[in-house]
Amino acid sequence: MSNDEPSAGREASVTQKKGLISDHAAAVTAGFSGWLLDAFDFFLVTFCLTAMAREFHKSDAEIALVITMTLVFRPVGGFVFGLMADRYGRRLPLMINIGFFAVAEILTGLAHSYTALIIVRALFGVVMGGNWGVGTSLAMEGAPVGKRGMLSGLLQEGYAAGNVLAAVSYFFLYGRVGWRPLFFLGSVPAILLVLFIRFRVKESTVWQKARTRNWGEQGREIFSHWKLFLYLLAFMTMMLFASHGTQDMYPTFLQREWHFSPSRRAAITAISGVGAILGGIFFGHFSDRLGRRRTIIIAFVLGILLIPLWAYAPTQALLVTGAFLMQFMVQGAWGVIPAHLAELSPDSVRGLLPGFAYQSAGVIASTVVYIEAAYAAKTSYATAMALTAASVFILACIMAAVGRERRGQTFGAERTHS
Repeated sequence: MSNDEPSAGREASVTQKKGLISDHAAAVTAGFSGWLLDAFDFFLVTFCLTAMAREFHKSDAEIALVITMTLVFRPVGGFVFGLMADRYGRRLPLMINIGFFAVAEILTGLAHSYTALIIVRALFGVVMGGNWGVGTSLAMEGAPVGKRGMLSGLLQEGYAAGNVLAAVSYFFLYGRVGWRPLFFLGSVPAILLVLFIRFRVKESTVWQKARTRNWGEQGREIFSHWKLFLYLLAFMTMMLFASHGTQDMYPTFLQREWHFSPSRRAAITAISGVGAILGGIFFGHFSDRLGRRRTIIIAFVLGILLIPLWAYAPTQALLVTGAFLMQFMVQGAWGVIPAHLAELSPDSVRGLLPGFAYQSAGVIASTVVYIEAAYAAKTSYATAMALTAASVFILACIMAAVGRERRGQTFGAERTHS
């Protein structure tokens, strides 16, 4: 009898462990999928800008306001949905967010005037800004400590996967159906994802322990961490400079310097996106051993060494290799971010602080496109991109180095007395 009891105990432990892993896999799937859908829409717009400008009879500068509106309203979403996530839990705000995403997709496809399109893209900015912080807090709070970095890389590269999916969809479907049906396409998986979260994803137990009792207490918690917010804002600005500085003008570089067709540019973008996905998971995994800050610095230092190949490749084969490897390093550094920011943020404001800092930094970092364009006017796109990449990689390394690190922190231990 005594031999059976330990055996039964072990079986119960294994069953419980399997259940916990399964529940967390569902949370990671929800966070990854939501971020993928947001990125799919965002990059799909960049591919379809020329078609939109032609249909609405607008100049390149006027139609670019479509992207600007999305970027400007992302901090609004980061604040509103982050506040909701810390006050009401992670699941409900995430479901609402993705539901609004489906609506924004349909309305984008139905927009029949430039004004309507601008309004809808502002709505999408709120949605996109609110998704990352909520989905990341839900996924990271349940992640096993030893696998937090690897899952962080997987979660973050939902963005790169969305970029690849947008490029593939544009490559195969745009010529056959036009730009509007591409957005209708994005609404279908969003509706299915809401149902998945409703019936499969469980609420974060960390939030249940750390939840505040009222709005007054919530406000005091937020303002007590203002110094951390300012650091995260500065750090994420440099991270976003690195990301946007190597992505946003790259299709223009391929057009101006290499004279590639839209389909060729989309193909190279997809290849670099595959490098981003692999890099995020690779460096995220090693950050569990090497530390978050050290891994970020290593990735950017390797990125600096790759700049000559990336910007000045003498052949198309080396150009594609450089594109793949550069995004492997840049998004490798980014793969650490969900885990790093979640660990730096207290339990009570983990839904708000990382996401709001991230999205606010995005508005500042959006200026990198103009900086590169100004460089290019005086030199070339290759030199402008090389100088920008070297500068922002060094700054990102500095900001990572001066910050704190809380790798291995146990979430949910701050207010166990409540």
